[in-house]
Amino acid sequence: MQPATPAMVQPNDPTEVHFFEQLQRTVGERNFDHWFNKKITLACDGEQLSIGVGSPFLLTWMQKQFHRPLTEVAQSTYGPAVSVRLQVDSSLVLTDKSETNVSPKKPKNKSPKTAERQTAQRTTGSRTPQSRRFADLAEFVPGSSNELALTASRQVCEAPGEKFNPLFLHGGVGIGKTHLLEGIYRSVRREFPQLQVMYLTSEAFTNFFTQALREHTLPSFRRRFRNVDVLLVDDIDFLESKRAIQEEFLHTFKQLESHGRQIVLTSDRHPRLLTKMSDELTTRCLSGLVCRIESPQLETRRKIVKFKAARLKTEITPEALNFIAERFRNNVRELEGALNCLSTFSHMTGKRVGVTAARRVLADLERDCIRVVRMTDVEQAVSRFFGVPTEDLKSSRRHRSVSRPRMLAMFLARKLTQAAYSEIGQYFGGRNHSTVMSAERNVKGWLEQGTPIDVASQSWPLEDVLEALEQQLMAG
Repeated sequence: MQPATPAMVQPNDPTEVHFFEQLQRTVGERNFDHWFNKKITLACDGEQLSIGVGSPFLLTWMQKQFHRPLTEVAQSTYGPAVSVRLQVDSSLVLTDKSETNVSPKKPKNKSPKTAERQTAQRTTGSRTPQSRRFADLAEFVPGSSNELALTASRQVCEAPGEKFNPLFLHGGVGIGKTHLLEGIYRSVRREFPQLQVMYLTSEAFTNFFTQALREHTLPSFRRRFRNVDVLLVDDIDFLESKRAIQEEFLHTFKQLESHGRQIVLTSDRHPRLLTKMSDELTTRCLSGLVCRIESPQLETRRKIVKFKAARLKTEITPEALNFIAERFRNNVRELEGALNCLSTFSHMTGKRVGVTAARRVLADLERDCIRVVRMTDVEQAVSRFFGVPTEDLKSSRRHRSVSRPRMLAMFLARKLTQAAYSEIGQYFGGRNHSTVMSAERNVKGWLEQGTPIDVASQSWPLEDVLEALEQQLMAG
C-alpha cells in the first residue's frame, strides 16, 4: 500500500519546511515517516493547499485518517483562511506495485478493496471539486487600449524580478487587469516551476493579517508572504485607509524587493490617485512600471466578441456580433453578458442569432444597464476624491482647494445628469446659472490647455482626474 520511494525531493521552501515540521509534531514521528516523509507533494494556490498522494487508495485513506490534522497544520502555516485538498499526483511514482496487498494499521472491518470501491463510487457518483482555473495570457485579446500592459506582463513572465519591479496595472472595472494578473501567475508557474508564486487579493491579505494578529501567529504569516519569489496582488486600492495593514504590506514589499523578488499589483486608479495610501507605499508603486489599461476601442471589442463567441459554440451572425461590439462599450464583462444572453436564446429556440434577434433580445439588457447619475452622486464622489467635506462644496469658500473641486462637480453634474444650469447652481449653495456656466467654461479651458490639478499634495493631469471620477460614477 505505501510507496517505497516516490519521485520527490526534499522541500527547499522555508514555508514547506515549517509545514512538515509542524505536521511531524502533530501526527507523531511514526505516522509522519510512514505516510508523509518524502511521500506527498505540496502546492499552495492562493487560499487552497493541494496535497498530492500516490494513488486513489492512499487518497481515501489519508482523507479519513489525516484530513483534520492536515487542515490544522496548513492553517497554522499558510494562514487561517487556507483550505486543504488531497488529490492524486501522478509525479509520485510508486515503486511498490503491490500496494493493495500491504495491510496498514486500520480500523476493523475496513479492507483496502472496500476503500477502493468507495473511492470509485465517489468518483462516479459525484463531481470532484476542481481548483481555480487561472486565465491564460494567450487568451488575452490585444488592442491599443492594453498593448503596453500586455507587453509588460509578458516580459515579467520571461524574467521575473529582473525588468519591471513592481509592475502596477490600473484601469476601470472589467477591462482585463485580473486576466493579466492570472495570466502572469499561470505562465510563471509553467515556465519556472521551481519558483514559489502567490496570487491573492488585497482583501485576502487583510484577512490573513487580522487573523494572525488575533491568533498571535504573525511570525508564520510573515514567513508565508516574505519568502515567495513572485507576489501577485489584485485590487491593492482595498488597502486605502487601513494604516496598520499598509504598514505590514510595505514591510513585505520592501523585503521582497530587496531580494529581487517580483511584485505585480493591480488597482482601479493610478498610485498617485490612491489618496489614502501612505506616501512611501505610493512611491514604491511608482518605482517600477505603471501601465494604464483603458476601455477597449471598437476594433478591439470586435476581436473580443468574435473570440468569445467562438468559445461559446453558438451560431451568431457577424452582423449580430458587430452590433454587440458597437452597443456595449464600457468593459469586457458587458460584452460577455450580451453574448451569454444571445447564446441562451439560441439554445432555447434552436435558431441562428441574427442582428434583428440580437436587437430584440438585448434591448432589455441595454435598458437595465443604464446608470442614472444624480447630483448627490457627483457631490459625494468629488468630496471623497479630493477629501473636501460636502458642506464646503456648497459653501461660499473661495480657496483653490475648494473652488476647483466645486467647479469640477458642477462640470460633471452638467455632463452626466443633464440638469439645467439653474438647478445645478441651486444645488451647490444657491448659486445662479451664470456661475455654473462659468465653471463649465473654466474646466473646458483647463482641459484644452492641459492644466494640472492638485490631488493630495500631488499635481495630476485634469483629464485623468475626470476620467477616474466618471468611472466611479458610472460604475455606481
